[in-house]
Amino acid sequence: MTPGHGTSPRPHELPDASGSLLSGSLLSGSLPSGSSPSGPSGSRPGAATLGKARSENFPVAPAFLPRAWREGLMAVYGYARLVDDIGDGDLAPGGHDAVLLGLDPAATDDRTAMLDALEADLGRVFGGTDGPPRHPLMLALQPVVRAHGLTPESFLGLIEANRQDQRVARYATYGELVGYCELSANPVGRLVLDLTGTSTPERIRRSDAVCTALQIAEHLQDVAEDLARDRIYLPGEDMRRFHVTETDLKAPSAGASVRALVAFETERARELLDEGTPLVGSVHGRLRLLLAGFVGGGRAALRAVTAAGFDVLPGPPKATKSVLLREVAAVLRSAPRKG
Repeated sequence: MTPGHGTSPRPHELPDASGSLLSGSLLSGSLPSGSSPSGPSGSRPGAATLGKARSENFPVAPAFLPRAWREGLMAVYGYARLVDDIGDGDLAPGGHDAVLLGLDPAATDDRTAMLDALEADLGRVFGGTDGPPRHPLMLALQPVVRAHGLTPESFLGLIEANRQDQRVARYATYGELVGYCELSANPVGRLVLDLTGTSTPERIRRSDAVCTALQIAEHLQDVAEDLARDRIYLPGEDMRRFHVTETDLKAPSAGASVRALVAFETERARELLDEGTPLVGSVHGRLRLLLAGFVGGGRAALRAVTAAGFDVLPGPPKATKSVLLREVAAVLRSAPRKG
């Protein structure tokens, strides 16, 4: 349920959705009133950031949800996407975001300074003494935080993940990578549970499994793109096991060793999704459909990787709409209902 951490936005590659509740609503993210993106940089501050919701592997705030949930989810998404855009250097040109955060426009390229400034603005969201939040996406987040009694920990985790991206470009073990996902992905799922008033220790555990799987799935899709940023999210111990070198990852297409490594990591992510699937059966109504969208989106992404023969080097394998809908339907059928 994490935004595409470590990825730059891509045009939505699914055909236009139409017809049933699933195809008409699950694939669409609803922007808050007045925040519809317009043009390459958006007509309003933060609009371009929110517009990236449509390129995610999963539905961010589909139209079938209650308006309060949609607006809360988009506010959280806007924050998470902004943090990632700062950490990845994907902010709109011109330095406008830096100015909004109280920095010189040239500070846009200083990712650490930008993350520090964003953390200071987060303090204002939670009632700091130096005035209201400065960035419009942070200002939009404040009423959501207050209405749902959200706490800073999950938001701070996302900032820390992006700070880690400035210091760490390789992960020696799978355990280290999972530890990174605990900061970069799992907080988003926990915020979804908090926003919908459904958080319990068991649901948090299941949600963490889903979010880590979604993060790994995106890492697998984006091996080439991440390498262009000098980042590798494939555990070093696994690369050695499958005799894969960094030079192998720079090839235009994957050889047998790379494909075997990607297949291994794909299965790991699939097992995490299976572990998290009971989360869907533990809730009811529209939330059940939303969470099925998250799990189904992850399964569809992994199916796309598999359909590409685990060759992710030419570019990110993306699921079609029909595959996504089939996966979501399968999750709804298979997730055991509780309560």
